[in-house]
Amino acid sequence: MANYYLGIDIGASSGRHILAHMENGKMVLEEIHRFPNGMSKKNGTLCWDTEALFSEIKAGMKKCAELGKIPVSVGIDTWAVDFVLLDEEDKVIGDTVGYRDSRTQGMDEKVYETIPLKELYHKTGIQKQMFNTIYQLMAVKEKHPEQLEKAKTFLMIPDYFHFLLCGKKCVEYTNATTTQLVSPVTKVWDMGLISSLGYPMEIFPQIRMAGTVLGDLTPEIAKEVGFTCKVVLPATHDTGSAVLAVPSNEEDTLYISSGTWSLMGVERKEADCSDASMACNFTNEGGFDYRFRYLKNIMGLWMIQSVRKEIAPEQSFGEICDKASKTSIHSLVDCNADRFLAPDNMTEEVCKACKESGQQVPDGIAEVAAVIYNSLAKCYADTITEIEKMTGVSYKCIHVVGGGANAAYLNELTAKATKRTVYAGPTEATAIGNLTAQMMAAKELTSLSQARKTIFDSFDIMTYQPE
Repeated sequence: MANYYLGIDIGASSGRHILAHMENGKMVLEEIHRFPNGMSKKNGTLCWDTEALFSEIKAGMKKCAELGKIPVSVGIDTWAVDFVLLDEEDKVIGDTVGYRDSRTQGMDEKVYETIPLKELYHKTGIQKQMFNTIYQLMAVKEKHPEQLEKAKTFLMIPDYFHFLLCGKKCVEYTNATTTQLVSPVTKVWDMGLISSLGYPMEIFPQIRMAGTVLGDLTPEIAKEVGFTCKVVLPATHDTGSAVLAVPSNEEDTLYISSGTWSLMGVERKEADCSDASMACNFTNEGGFDYRFRYLKNIMGLWMIQSVRKEIAPEQSFGEICDKASKTSIHSLVDCNADRFLAPDNMTEEVCKACKESGQQVPDGIAEVAAVIYNSLAKCYADTITEIEKMTGVSYKCIHVVGGGANAAYLNELTAKATKRTVYAGPTEATAIGNLTAQMMAAKELTSLSQARKTIFDSFDIMTYQPE
């Protein structure tokens, strides 16, 4: 009888429940539930509907019981930086505001009144992004101080869902580091920094590592979903799980976790919090087993997702990618420009950027997509140059994991622009990494090296050679 594990992977636009088991030495996946997600306006801010999301979490778990495939454990990963504040009765205080909301405008300067940007990078190793939790908390402090006064617990989104499942409060390490409030030296909350910013120190729970067994489902949840199982922390930051699933044991592995965001980088054992690293805008996010994901955040397929929604919702991403490959437009935009973070209309913004720079303005979904794909490939090439300069290592190939591994045209462009071999896959890297952490906790996979070899052997990996 196979042991089943349930990975719940919730992204910015959708979530899914993936069951996994081992069969003849290979990991076998089965998607059993999928549901939509997204931010919506509430009281003038962009918010997540955590109640609806938790209802979907339970709905997918019920399907395990209906299928007669009861998991040994369950774990949830989501996007980074967003959080809830709980009161003394463990009720959510205020709205669960999303990272694309504009409430953090000007909050960086408020933070720098206490600690200059350079010193903050030296302390945390985390690149400045206006949606980082440190700035979101400053927005709460400045605009809704009563919420911080009432707060008894700070939990990031996946940690909140784990709490609802099993009643245990903690914050998982890989996601905690994205708050820009964790020391890369001690691997725990920098309470001196937190206190100096005026955030209540007592609300921050213990940081725990992926693979930690939190406990069993609460009796109430077990009764509702029809079974009980362990709740195990995966790398709750989706990129942390995706990087765990990069199918290579080589130390000089360079990866792109390609999805809504493109996260491009390498694994390191120590953080680089130098001025030079800061100047290149690299971040040192936490990885599995206290590694560091030394990477750069690149806008990613969010741009493609947006233009598809705006002008070609009837077309699949595969169709759009194929049509883009047949165009001859060579215009480029800066994918990392703030203008593309949350524009009213992504298509118009891309066209406007091309016009402002005197380049050909794209017309239609194929040309707009081609501009985005070519711009991403150019950005990847520039980033490799910076990574090699900062690490002193020459990288011969790139491993692309996540949904973007399916974007054949983008992978071809990436191989051409970077002059490196590109290995694409697995596409379900985030869910696989989530499930891998659970399997390692259960000793079904005995080491990270064994796990990564198993992943390589279990899933299709496509190869793209530079011209």
